[in-house]
Amino acid sequence: MSTPNKDIEKVEVRIKWDPSPHGEPDIDLDIIAATYRAEEPYGSPAYLVHFDSRSPDGTIILNRDSRTGQGFGFDEVMTIELERLAERYGRVVVGVAIQQRGGRKTFGEVGSTAVQIREGYTNLLEDDFSGVGPSTAAVVGEFSRTGSGPWVFRADVRGFDADPDAFAAVMGNRASGA
Repeated sequence: MSTPNKDIEKVEVRIKWDPSPHGEPDIDLDIIAATYRAEEPYGSPAYLVHFDSRSPDGTIILNRDSRTGQGFGFDEVMTIELERLAERYGRVVVGVAIQQRGGRKTFGEVGSTAVQIREGYTNLLEDDFSGVGPSTAAVVGEFSRTGSGPWVFRADVRGFDADPDAFAAVMGNRASGA
């Protein structure tokens, strides 16, 4: 875990992974962002942003979605414009989940995984998921603020053993993993 970074305005969350070996089902990792109301930062998310969706106000957008991990560089990218989020939101939790359509896969079974959270050219987080190898999903960090104060980032890579739907329901809980 790192020290909190303060006054964050706009970030990019990026993940990459190797495609599955020839003849095996595709491996699909997804970035998920859960936004929580300021008065209930550990309640149910006000909304989720993931594949095929964006935030109602356009402040959180999945710019690139890969279902196979094929390509150069980062396969999936999400932009979060924290400075534009309404004051009624006080917390955004970011996670990554592995789709389980082709059978159970964990981070330890997926080649060359990596996640970066960047503000401009500054890396707020870089991780390869090796610390959560037996997990099928992981929270990678959270952004929070009090009132109209500055956004603060806390890196917090925690593994979960859950499919994407179950993970989305618990990823913002106070507990350290499910």
